[in-house]
Amino acid sequence: MPIQAVLFDLDGTLLDTAPDLVTALNQMRAAESLPPMPLSEIRQIANLGSKAMIKLALGMEECDPRFKRMREYFFHLYEKHLADATQFFPQVERLLATLDEQSIRWGIVTNKLTRHAEPLLKALKFDHRPACLVCGDSVAKGKPDPLPIKHACELLKVLPENCIYVGDAASDVVASKGAGVLSLVALYGYIHADDDPKLWNADGYIDEPMQVVEWLNN
Repeated sequence: MPIQAVLFDLDGTLLDTAPDLVTALNQMRAAESLPPMPLSEIRQIANLGSKAMIKLALGMEECDPRFKRMREYFFHLYEKHLADATQFFPQVERLLATLDEQSIRWGIVTNKLTRHAEPLLKALKFDHRPACLVCGDSVAKGKPDPLPIKHACELLKVLPENCIYVGDAASDVVASKGAGVLSLVALYGYIHADDDPKLWNADGYIDEPMQVVEWLNN
């Protein structure tokens, strides 16, 4: 059967959120009397989540007694800057409009917490668009566990084999394969310079969002 639904990661795939993430991280660094970090350094690891960003920004391991508190502080700061500079990657809005025109449902599966994802989409006047939104705390486990993608397929009432997941991290490919959906890697996303995405063994790779449509048509 043809592909009936497309699922997307959020940060680094649909939205360029790194500028607002680095704002919050640099506010934390300032409170610790540390100089600001460049955006380029954060962009490379933004797809790894808040723990990785805090480790890099503060040089703090998860075993540190302050780690949990600092992570919550980061969440608090980020909530104040969710949509200051965040924007869609080029071609994303055109891609989503094309999927709508072709009656291909699409949704979002992200490890971003609901407390951040929902207000961010609302701020961008985008909250009514996805057919589903599965966040990092929507189910018991986040990616790379396949559970969030499986849950999204259930919400959309599509079989995994009739669905594609588009993301920019190795964990996205692992989750996709575990869920039984096809995987596409967004090479324009937040990928570290030392990573080789071709080693992730995804089903396909795209250099820009509209290539999703080309891939579906082929």
